[in-house]
Amino acid sequence: MSETRTTDPVFPPGRYGKRRSGRRRPVLPIVALVLVVGASLLLSVRLFQQFGQTDYDPQIVGWDEPSATVMTIQFKVRVPAGGAAECILRARDYDGFEVGRRTVVVRAAGDAKTIDANETVPTTARASVGDVVRCQAAA
Repeated sequence: MSETRTTDPVFPPGRYGKRRSGRRRPVLPIVALVLVVGASLLLSVRLFQQFGQTDYDPQIVGWDEPSATVMTIQFKVRVPAGGAAECILRARDYDGFEVGRRTVVVRAAGDAKTIDANETVPTTARASVGDVVRCQAAA
């Protein structure tokens, strides 16, 4: 039985350049990653301060559909003390199609920061869901 010995390949000197010894250190990719993560965090904080916390924060409480032509929507709005909000209300049918929309202005009593509102939205068909699309400062 014959034996086969394995040896490291022998390359002619100078033909293939200098062989590397050891492992390369990934300094550049790590620095680039740190810079990208830092820039992303700074951008996120800036955008949150600019757009994240709105003074006019609506919250749906419930809705009622007393007839096929009207829906009553109960909602709360957080506003600056004593402020007013202009809110867009929407009524949708069972399939999700919009069947009614109304813009209302609600005002806080005194220096209150929360408004509890109960508004009706006329509809073109029987509605099954009421939404507050958005609220903003009243004009």
